[in-house]
Amino acid sequence: MPDVFTLDGARFDDLDGFWDEVERVLIPGKAWGRNLDAFSDVLSGGFGLPAGGFRVRWVNAARSRQQLGFEATVKWLEARLPEVHASNRAEFSRRLEHAKHQRGETLFEALVDILQQTGHGVTLELVD
Repeated sequence: MPDVFTLDGARFDDLDGFWDEVERVLIPGKAWGRNLDAFSDVLSGGFGLPAGGFRVRWVNAARSRQQLGFEATVKWLEARLPEVHASNRAEFSRRLEHAKHQRGETLFEALVDILQQTGHGVTLELVD
């Protein structure tokens, strides 16, 4: 049976809190980039996680879905837009406009996609 790591959506209210929860549960004491790409890297190994795969059990996922929904996504995109490379600015602006109208991918959905598509034996269980 693979190792199970439980992320608790009741422990965080925003993306920074999610990163704190990742550090607490998955990679205690490890330095990492605290962004979506770095999160994918964490799941793919090299941070002391089981090489043969593991399960992430995300409890209180419904709360996380709300906390990391469109409002949080808009704030995140607005904060990142000034730093985005010019070649990606139009795409970020499009995503921002969509999020403002509650369309497109939310932060929660992006995190779930990363967890489901790592291809490194990570399985995700969402528990509302």
